[in-house]
Amino acid sequence: MPAPGAYPFGETVVRLRRGPSPGRDARGQPIPGPLLELPVQGVVVTPRQESPQVGGDQQQARDTVIVGWTVYDPTGGDWATTDQVRIRGVLCDITGEPGDWGRSPFTGSRGVVQFAADRVTG
Repeated sequence: MPAPGAYPFGETVVRLRRGPSPGRDARGQPIPGPLLELPVQGVVVTPRQESPQVGGDQQQARDTVIVGWTVYDPTGGDWATTDQVRIRGVLCDITGEPGDWGRSPFTGSRGVVQFAADRVTG
């Protein structure tokens, strides 16, 4: 069952976040914490395309280059730039700061949290 505020026909993505470090290694560096996975239901995922440069080759050839996804989480989820997200089985990094739309001045309802997700490469 989707969380309150989730879109009933949205999809499920998985937030991946490192848990607390269990300590330090022999060189004093923090040991990475366990990877915690949290399924988030009822989100909207849309393809994000690169904007072609005016007059550039992409505009002339009318090619659309998909560079990732834009995710809209209506549940107001806790997303951070250090998180990763699995979308449709593809592991992605969160690019930039997630944007919280806050509350609508017209309805008082909660707005979405929006972020860009790009495929992990390398």
